[in-house]
Amino acid sequence: MLGDEVIFADDEDVESQQEALTAWKILVVDDEPEIHAITRLVLNDFTFEQRPLEIITANSANEARQILLADSQSTIAVAIVDVVMETTQAGLELVRWVRENLNNHVIRLILRTGQPGEAPEERVIRDYDINDYKNKTELTALRLKTSMYAALRAYRDIKLIERHRLGLEKIITATTKFIECDTLPQFASTILNQISLLLGIESSDIICCAISRDKQNGNKYKMLASNLQAQSLAAIPVSVQHRIEDALNQHKSIQGSDYFVSYFTTRRGLENVLYVAKNEPLEPVQHHLLNFFANNIAVAHENIKLREVIRESQKELSYIIGEAVEVRSKETGSHVRRVAHICALMAQHFGLPETDIEVLKLAAPLHDVGKVAIPDVILNKAGPHDEHEREIMRTHAKAGYDMLRKSTNPILLVGAKIAHEHHECWDGSGYPNGLTGCEISIVGRIAAVADVFDALGSKRCYKGPWSEDHIRQHFIEQRGKQFDPKLVDLLLTHFDEFTAIRAQYPDPE
Repeated sequence: MLGDEVIFADDEDVESQQEALTAWKILVVDDEPEIHAITRLVLNDFTFEQRPLEIITANSANEARQILLADSQSTIAVAIVDVVMETTQAGLELVRWVRENLNNHVIRLILRTGQPGEAPEERVIRDYDINDYKNKTELTALRLKTSMYAALRAYRDIKLIERHRLGLEKIITATTKFIECDTLPQFASTILNQISLLLGIESSDIICCAISRDKQNGNKYKMLASNLQAQSLAAIPVSVQHRIEDALNQHKSIQGSDYFVSYFTTRRGLENVLYVAKNEPLEPVQHHLLNFFANNIAVAHENIKLREVIRESQKELSYIIGEAVEVRSKETGSHVRRVAHICALMAQHFGLPETDIEVLKLAAPLHDVGKVAIPDVILNKAGPHDEHEREIMRTHAKAGYDMLRKSTNPILLVGAKIAHEHHECWDGSGYPNGLTGCEISIVGRIAAVADVFDALGSKRCYKGPWSEDHIRQHFIEQRGKQFDPKLVDLLLTHFDEFTAIRAQYPDPE
């Protein structure tokens, strides 16, 4: 459960369960064949955590280098190295090479020598990164075995720490991926991908699904993610259903040798279950990492849900403000919704990024917000405006900009730009600043096309709706004059798509 402590199994139990019956690899480096034979004899029946030894021999330091170079995963646990071989310092040089050149700090190094005068013990222990130093004359069978127990315990612990470190790095990476998610579908895909990476196995080799139950909303289930092509709890295998329901009903995590069910809750009352299984036993370390990962899923899911609520609130607020302006001007609020969708479609065909399209769609309804500053008598005049009235009407672009520009909200800032520029013209004849061409922002140019396209096809207090042919002809005539030529070409190429938006959001009768 979120906030519970994760209790790690005893390290010895973890490793013995993980790699049961897999032999510990021991490298013996010595130029005397008798030493190899004696070492094998002494360690023939040696076991550590129910695992035997696999003894690898090298007759020189150079041969040992080749063996260690091939051991890229540091699976050799211990190396017993003679000091005097090709040279009087060959063993010492090998030790330094392992630590400094090979950068292997996992393997445990035991030096032994029959000529202690060539390598004084105190100097060697002080100057070389070794784990034990033995004189061959004093290295009895018992002492060799004692050294081996100590070295293997140290190797096991270092490997365990390394596995946890790598696992935690993967969790941190996965958490970053969750932060980048904007929608629940992205979130679901990220769950499946990151679990596969976390476990270090192919996604096809695991069964994975994440379920959420909302206690505050009638205990409704929601499938967050599944690689079983399932959209609901009822669509997954019965055995999986039972395990998930057991975790939910017992309010606790459940695990077996080959499956993992993590139960966790969030602050707003959502109960979540992550189910992972594969055809072979899950390692204890994998259970621990999944438990950490599952809690991150819960927090990320809640944050994404909150972002979606905020996004929907922003969208509705934009529509409400835009519609309020339209109602005041005795026009239908459907206009702002159509302009928003027309802008989004135009931006999509223009090739803007998805995030920019979404912001534009939310900001577009604010294009005429400055009309709140226009007197009713002018705003709702049935006939054409005289020159003085026209000048007052034109102030709505600057008024809308001034209302929105001081915000730090990116949607309102884009809204300010749209309000300010959607009456600018490509040839510089527009207002309020007479901008030309690409001096007008792309959002201003898109909003200009969308606003006029929908206004011409709509009934207003001063005109009736134009026919599609009439609208098409108007944009052909204004291509490169009032409107960006490229945007006009896109409008004409996809004309039916744009006119279909009016049918989706019709004006009320």
